[in-house]
This record gives sequence, structure tokens and C-alpha cells, in this order.
Amino acid sequence: MSLPLPAPVSTYFEISNGSDIAQVTRCFTDDALVVDEGQAYRGHAAIQSWQRDAQKKFAYSVEPVGLSRNGDRLTVTASVVGSFPGSPVQLYHVFDLAGDRIRSLEIG
Repeated sequence: MSLPLPAPVSTYFEISNGSDIAQVTRCFTDDALVVDEGQAYRGHAAIQSWQRDAQKKFAYSVEPVGLSRNGDRLTVTASVVGSFPGSPVQLYHVFDLAGDRIRSLEIG
């Protein structure tokens, strides 16, 4: 399913699916915050490290399957399939956008 995602969110999902992690600088603000599995990652270097670690730990793919929007807040429902316990799972990615960048992302 192809969803009409804003450019920074689309880029984020491309990175999640194995695209160049350096693209983080194109889609997140300099001081962006990501919260995943109870851990917080702030800034480009921390977010890149988090993505690298996740991709090393498990093989997975993420497919956005639904979305809702409330102002600058976008919630994307995604199907995540991979080599991790409990696969597949459905996760909610809550993005707070600042213009053409992601200011924060909470995954749950």
C-alpha cells in the first residue's frame, strides 16, 4: 500500500528499510528526539547509531499501512516483519513535524 507520506517521513521509512543511514540529516532536525523501546535518542549521531544497531540486530522490513494527521502530528501505523521474536508486529510511529523535518518520533 502506498500512502501519501510527507517527504521526511517517507525518507525515514526508506532508511528503516535499509537505505543510507546518513540520510537521517535530511529528515530529522538537528536536535530531534526518537523514543523507541523505552530508550531516547537525541540528535543526528544518536539517531544514526540507533538505526545502525537495529539493522545489525535484526533483519526486518517496515511497511506503512495507515496514517492519521492532527496538525504537525502524524501517526503512521506500520507492519514490521523480520527476524525478531513476535514477528510480525504492528507498530505506531508518532511523528512531530517541524516544517520539512521530523522534530520527534515515538515508536510504540
